[in-house]
Amino acid sequence: MSSTGTVPAVCRHFGICGGCTEQDVPEQIYHAAKRERLIEALARAGFADAPVAEMIAIPMGTRRRVDFALLRQGGAVRLGLHAAKSRDVVDIAECPLALPAIAALIAPLRELVAKLSGFRKSGSVLINALDHGLDVSLALDGAASAADRSWLIAFARDHALLRISLGDEPVLVLREPTLDLGGLTVIPPPGGFLQPTVAGEAAIRAAVVAGLPGKLTRKSWIVELYAGVGTLTGALAGHARVHAVEGNKAACAALEAGVRQDGLAGRITVEARDLARRPVTVKELAGAACVVLDPPFDGAGSQIGAILESKVPRAIYVSCNPDVLAREAKLLRQAGYRVVAAAPIDQFPASAHLESVVVFGK
Repeated sequence: MSSTGTVPAVCRHFGICGGCTEQDVPEQIYHAAKRERLIEALARAGFADAPVAEMIAIPMGTRRRVDFALLRQGGAVRLGLHAAKSRDVVDIAECPLALPAIAALIAPLRELVAKLSGFRKSGSVLINALDHGLDVSLALDGAASAADRSWLIAFARDHALLRISLGDEPVLVLREPTLDLGGLTVIPPPGGFLQPTVAGEAAIRAAVVAGLPGKLTRKSWIVELYAGVGTLTGALAGHARVHAVEGNKAACAALEAGVRQDGLAGRITVEARDLARRPVTVKELAGAACVVLDPPFDGAGSQIGAILESKVPRAIYVSCNPDVLAREAKLLRQAGYRVVAAAPIDQFPASAHLESVVVFGK
């Protein structure tokens, strides 16, 4: 630690790239500050003495989902992340945050996209590390030519990718791009949303399962909102029947196919539904033993109202935004819920972002 109370950053791009903001903060201070964010959020909601567990730390070099921005400027191609508070793309040579297999693709991907006529000025490359390799999806600002597709196919073969896609259209699938979600196996859509780290996902799943009501039977049922491709669904189905609701149609289709493939149709039902426009109603929540929700960054919005009016005895909230959590937790407190448990999870190491699982009960 230097005299200024900082430690050396591990990445040469730190301070310019906006992907990390806390690499130079000593670990003990960093973890304490992140845990304090959850404590403060719950205090603002009226839960001054909420039982907040110790921080679950996730190390650098384990991020399995990375969305690189692309920019063609003056004949050169930039591939990297946006600068802090800017849309400018920082051209990077390394990313200690990402899995080594993903970081190793930075230079080859830059060479690839420079050849593509369908990449004119801006785009992105999203890489997901699945069970047996990498899944790559490119978004370009022009139409890909036949030559572009040939380049993509050759790149996928050279780097032993599972799949390479243009947007949501697979160009080549070399091996089945499967993902084990702890009790359920799915094939995510190209560029599909995943929890950013395997360890973080496992920690979320464990905290959610630990927060379930203690007297569940095979007839009990759980409503899971914002289910995605099924991050929590299979684990929940080991304890009760699950009705999983997801607004993204591709994710929903992947989840439904996984449920059928794994023979879980008797335990899990899947519904494609835009919860922002058509929230699950009080009537539809009647009889549920628990509601589990993992809303987007902006929160559950109007869906919270039905939960508040329902008689669901337990709500387990997975949050990636402490400020929104504070706002919606306050509503839950006003409806008679208390905090049973709260777990801070450092899903986004070297940043100020915080994931948490909060169990509310009546």
